[in-house]
Amino acid sequence: MSKLKGVGVALVTPFNEDLSVDFNSLTKLVDFNIENGTSFLVVLGTTAEAATLSAEEKQQVIDHVIKANNKRVPLVLGIGGNNTREVKQQIEEADLSEFEAVLSVSPYYNKPSQEGLYQHFKMLAETGKQIIIYNVPSRTGQNIEASTTLRLANEFPNLFMIKEAAPNILQYFDILRQKPEGFNLLSGDDEFTLPVTLAGGAGVISVIGQAYPKEFSTMIQLAFEGKVKEAYEIHNRLVNITRLIFAEGNPCGIKAVLAEMGILKNYLRLPLIPASDELHVKIKAEMKNI
Repeated sequence: MSKLKGVGVALVTPFNEDLSVDFNSLTKLVDFNIENGTSFLVVLGTTAEAATLSAEEKQQVIDHVIKANNKRVPLVLGIGGNNTREVKQQIEEADLSEFEAVLSVSPYYNKPSQEGLYQHFKMLAETGKQIIIYNVPSRTGQNIEASTTLRLANEFPNLFMIKEAAPNILQYFDILRQKPEGFNLLSGDDEFTLPVTLAGGAGVISVIGQAYPKEFSTMIQLAFEGKVKEAYEIHNRLVNITRLIFAEGNPCGIKAVLAEMGILKNYLRLPLIPASDELHVKIKAEMKNI
C-alpha cells in the first residue's frame, strides 16, 4: 500500500525581498504542515515556482526540506519537462534515497499525441523508479486521456499513481472505475478533492491545503470514513478561499494567504507577480470568514 495517501501539499518556495530563497520561512512552512496533519510533502512542484529556480537553488531547497522534515512524513520530488531524454536522465541521476516517488508532469508546449504521451512515460518507467504521472492540461496544453493513463497503469507497475488535474471530473471517475489494483489516483484539483476521494481516490496533492492543513486533512479523513455530510461541511467552508487563490494564478494566491498568516513574505519571481490589491482584500475578508 502506498504511503502517499491523504493530503499531500505542493510546497511554495518562500523568497526574501531580494528574491533569494527564504529558508527560515520554508522551515516554518514545513513544520506548520507536519504539525497540523499533512500526510506528505511535494518538493519542487509547479507551486514551488521551480521554473524560476536555478539548479543550485533547487538542490538547496531539496536539501533544506529533507533536513526540516527529518523523516517525519514521506517526500515526493518534482522532476518533469518536455525533453523526454533529459527528464529520464534527471530521474536516473537524482538522489531519491529520501523520496517516496517522483512527480513528473506530462510534456508541456510540445503538445504530443496520446501515443507520444504514452511513449514519454514508458521511457520514464524504464528508469525503474517510482513515478507519479501528473496530468494538468491547463498548464501543459494537452490532456492525458483516461485510456492512456490506464494503458500505462496496466503495463508499468512503477507508474503507480496519477495526480489528475483535468478540468473534467468524469475523467477521474473513468480512471477510478477501471484502474488496476495497486494504481492510485490523487486529485490535483483542490475543489474536486472531496468528490474524487469519496469515489475511491487516495486523497490530494493540494495547494490550499498548505494554508489549512488541519481542515483539509480532517475533510479527507472523514471522506475515508464515509462521513459525507461532515466532510462536505468543511469542503463548503473552503470553497471560496480555494477559488480566490487561483483567481490570478498559482502560487500568487496561496502566497498571499500564507503571508497573511505570518508564515512567509509575499514575494514571487517574474514572470509571476503578487496578488493584486483587489484580490488581497477579498482573500483577507474570506480568511476572516473561515
